[in-house]
Amino acid sequence: MLRLFVLGAVLLKTVSAVVYTDPSKLPSAPYTYIIVGAGPGGSVLASRLSEDTKNRVLLIEAGPSDTVDPIIQIPFLCTTLAPDTIVTWNYTTVPQPGLDGRAIPYPRGRTLGGSTSINYMVWTRGPSSDFDRLAKISGDSGWSWSSLQQTFKSVEDLVPPADGHNTAGEVDPSIHGKNGSVKISIQQNTPLDSMIFKTTEQLPEFPFNEDMSSGNPLGIGWGLFSVGNGQRSSSSVSYLSPVLGRSNLDILVDTQVTRVIQTGTQKGLPVFRGVQFAQSASSPLFVRNATKEVILAAGAVNTPQLLMLSGIGDGTQLSKFGIETIVNLPDVGTNMQDHVVLPNVFSVNANFTNDDIGRNATILNNDLAQWEASHTGPFATSVTAEIGWLRLPTDASIFKTVKDPSSGPNAPHYEFIFAFSSFVEPPPTTGHYMMIASNLITPTSRGSITLASANPFDAPNIDPALLNSDFDIFTMREAVKAALRFAAAPAWKGYVIGPHGALGDAKTDAEIEAYARTNSATVFHPFSTAPMSAVDAKDGVVNPDLTVKKTVGLRIVDASVLPYVPAAHPQAALYAVAERAAKLIKEC
Repeated sequence: MLRLFVLGAVLLKTVSAVVYTDPSKLPSAPYTYIIVGAGPGGSVLASRLSEDTKNRVLLIEAGPSDTVDPIIQIPFLCTTLAPDTIVTWNYTTVPQPGLDGRAIPYPRGRTLGGSTSINYMVWTRGPSSDFDRLAKISGDSGWSWSSLQQTFKSVEDLVPPADGHNTAGEVDPSIHGKNGSVKISIQQNTPLDSMIFKTTEQLPEFPFNEDMSSGNPLGIGWGLFSVGNGQRSSSSVSYLSPVLGRSNLDILVDTQVTRVIQTGTQKGLPVFRGVQFAQSASSPLFVRNATKEVILAAGAVNTPQLLMLSGIGDGTQLSKFGIETIVNLPDVGTNMQDHVVLPNVFSVNANFTNDDIGRNATILNNDLAQWEASHTGPFATSVTAEIGWLRLPTDASIFKTVKDPSSGPNAPHYEFIFAFSSFVEPPPTTGHYMMIASNLITPTSRGSITLASANPFDAPNIDPALLNSDFDIFTMREAVKAALRFAAAPAWKGYVIGPHGALGDAKTDAEIEAYARTNSATVFHPFSTAPMSAVDAKDGVVNPDLTVKKTVGLRIVDASVLPYVPAAHPQAALYAVAERAAKLIKEC
């Protein structure tokens, strides 16, 4: 209801940008690069590669322009953008044994900006050891933490929060960029702030961290978000909108690439510089070739699907669907990893929480009017302001049988996400709530993307294997217990009434695990389905320069290439990967 109300109020005020919606109308001139997918990878590459006027760039996005849904730009309404909307793929997983056999919604962004147009905008770089591990695995020091610091800064534009409050002590400006493309900011203050940070003083296991982008994210602190001037700063807004006037950049929306096409052979290797695309299963097929490269930036679900449809993958699996194997790469679609989130809700003694906005039309109208007039007020901020990154104790019993899967001692195992609302669906119709969600950050479970058919318009089988290992369920259980300890600190006396609903009924370890399996879901961070490895490695899908192994003319620049899901909200890492990829391509 909240989404429908706001759409009705603001839909007519949206103005569409000029992009191609009909493949037959594309100019006939040859393209230097063809990019598939307009998420953070594709948007960055389209902008950077078209800086050279000698290049002609075509960016193809399966979904519509991000201007079709004005809610995208309103930070507070991020939770209404998925699932089952026009700007998502609206996928569903296969039944998950770790979630009591539930098949859950698995939305991915399907619009300009990709998932940066529908995510909750949290901006974290992750621990330094994540990138140093990547450099070691790939054999390329350019992926190390120190090597990427200027790249991170080049992406960022740290701006004041929408309410203009003094952020001293909440963020370290020296760590961040000031002139980059993506606006990032601290969010507005909430009534939870003082109690959260008083708890960090009272309970030593939850230390304060002024800025989690330092490479050592451990602790509780204010989060940064890709929000600027009270509006979402997606990859479309940040990288595409400023360059829409370039005559050497064409953007085609509402069009799905159905496969990449071999266009020749070079030194015994297949050359893939062609793409086939259509607007529906029954519409005409179109083919265009690039003179230099085809770059897949379709994400960790769609990129492996597209590779397999094109004859690149595990030959045994491809043969089941009558697809000729051109390049046998068994790791395509394997190694899938994702973060698992559990919304732990607490009843609170308050006269107002954000739950009231969805219940009271007067409050909603006033907040929406304020945002439309000045891009300030509650709608100018995301649904959370503080986050925390935490580790299991070194003597945790799970480490007697399982090796620590984190990248190093400064890398978290789980996260806290604080929200001034219940944050569950459907929301309670009465009462006031806060949430301390627990988010599993270093899963040991490994899932997969596999073909359901040879029809590119059929969704693939999506199996993130959530909570499918002993370590994962142990860590989620301990994260829930940590959230209960946090909310029991003296700082919350008189405010927190107690755990709400199923959380309050879970007392023993077994009951907490059962509660987790019944109520957990994805936080929408699929990764690692076309992983990077060293040039001479026999495993993996891409080389350190992100070119697809055993091919010519084909590269991948998206979440599928990182061999481990980052111990972070990953959009900042993906922007850095894309910026470095652009430099590598320009050097070719």
